[in-house]
Amino acid sequence: MTAAVAAAGALALVLSGCTSDGGTDGDTAKPVDTDALVTALPAATKDVDSVTWGLVEGEPLSLIPGQDYNFVSPNLCTSLLTLNGDFTAAPGIAEKADWVNPVTFQIDLRDGVKFWDGNPVTPEDVVYSLTRHWKDVTDAFYGAFVFVKSISITGDNQVTVSFTAPDSTFRDAMTGGSGAVLEKAFSEKAGKALGTAAGGVMCAGPYKLDKWTPGQDIVTTANEDYWDGAPKVKTLTYQFISDGATMTNALLSGDVDGAYNVAPSSRATFESAKDGKLYLGPSTSSFSFGPVRDTGLGANIKIRQALNLAIDRQQYIQTVLHGLGYVQSTFVAPFSWSGSPAADTYQKAYDALPEPKVDLEAAKKLVEESGEDTSQPINLGIPAGSKELSQTAAIVQSAAQQIGLTVKIEELQAADFSAIFVDKDARGDLDLISTVGYTETPGVLTYPQLFVLPPEQGGIFNWTGYDKPEVTQLIQSARTATDPQAAAESYVKAQEIFAPDMLQVTLAGAYHTTFLNNRLTGAVTSVASYSTPWAAKLGGK
Repeated sequence: MTAAVAAAGALALVLSGCTSDGGTDGDTAKPVDTDALVTALPAATKDVDSVTWGLVEGEPLSLIPGQDYNFVSPNLCTSLLTLNGDFTAAPGIAEKADWVNPVTFQIDLRDGVKFWDGNPVTPEDVVYSLTRHWKDVTDAFYGAFVFVKSISITGDNQVTVSFTAPDSTFRDAMTGGSGAVLEKAFSEKAGKALGTAAGGVMCAGPYKLDKWTPGQDIVTTANEDYWDGAPKVKTLTYQFISDGATMTNALLSGDVDGAYNVAPSSRATFESAKDGKLYLGPSTSSFSFGPVRDTGLGANIKIRQALNLAIDRQQYIQTVLHGLGYVQSTFVAPFSWSGSPAADTYQKAYDALPEPKVDLEAAKKLVEESGEDTSQPINLGIPAGSKELSQTAAIVQSAAQQIGLTVKIEELQAADFSAIFVDKDARGDLDLISTVGYTETPGVLTYPQLFVLPPEQGGIFNWTGYDKPEVTQLIQSARTATDPQAAAESYVKAQEIFAPDMLQVTLAGAYHTTFLNNRLTGAVTSVASYSTPWAAKLGGK
């Protein structure tokens, strides 16, 4: 872990609205036409020998879904259900996966699906893969299995999951990493090396893991026997380019053909590019900061509420996101409920939430009421190398100073920052961390329950010890409701209580950004690309 206080120069850069390359498009960035957002590009028509894809998130820690979040795993280890770009579900490895009664979920596997080594995908593999999450309370996907009573083989090609209570979130979860299927025999033999460069994985996705050279790249090749048809790109290589400016240059020069989450600061450059195009898609992503322990200034609700009132969102969107974002009233983004039959109820409740606004006098009063010793700094952790989060931290630091608080910024290397989410000791003396949060599968409950429920009920990020029985009861009522409208009504009542508590201080919602060389098409361009085999249809025009 390394620590560094943000330089005054960086702060001035943010507050002046200038871009890193000397431009000033942050002040004048044109608004996004939300009607022009795209969830997937037109299907490819031509085979392509090779494509190089840039990973601005850097080198993955693991290729096991849930042990790291990256854009490689969805093309390797596909799930029982597939997620479309518009956040709707479709059959995947399972020809059908749905409820047969309120507490019984039946999975019927598609005939003829094989792992890359030619072995068939069996019910035993499905039970093994699901049980990995069900039996580990620290697993990133444990929350999807809280009400599971048993997972058993009930037919030659069938698995049945029994529940202690109905669970309205489970089917959606099967579209993401929770429903990914790994080969049992290979996985058990690999042991602790599973998912690493040394151990690899054995899955049934559209791409096969060919070679992972640590620190350099991951090479994958087309699975010609993929159940949904052979990919048109025959070799897909991932390069690790965590610096946004370097990534921009690689994309514009053609050294890299495409990338997700490209730097907002390069918006103007991308929009004037001749050999590629910037695509914007809907997303559940948001920039935010939140507490990481149950003591200290960050754990005090009044301090978080005060910081919330001290930050100008419109300026934030212009200077950090260069217009590629929008004011978001709470940490659950509207795209989360886009496909729900109760979407109107969710939207009406969201619209009723107060939109964030600057009120420094109210913020100062909250600081005074907090009872905290404000001579102590608030330690804010960010990942090193992220320009947007560095700017975010500088804005939080400046806002805090205006209301009598001191924020000390600590930059952590990628591995140290990732460890925060799984290791309490890695959080050290941090009070807050700033992140880009998102949910990779549909549903409004997925994100808030991580923060508001007890850990044993799926609240794996409930590091503040948040405990409001009425919220817990309402969230669980929403989850166990079999009627979507009843679920929505319980949820919005819970939201009225937990939203003001600022378990995440949301600074802006962000669109999903994709830059792609003009010779290519077919990629998924919404936030679904975190879960779906987004390269399965990638290819030439």
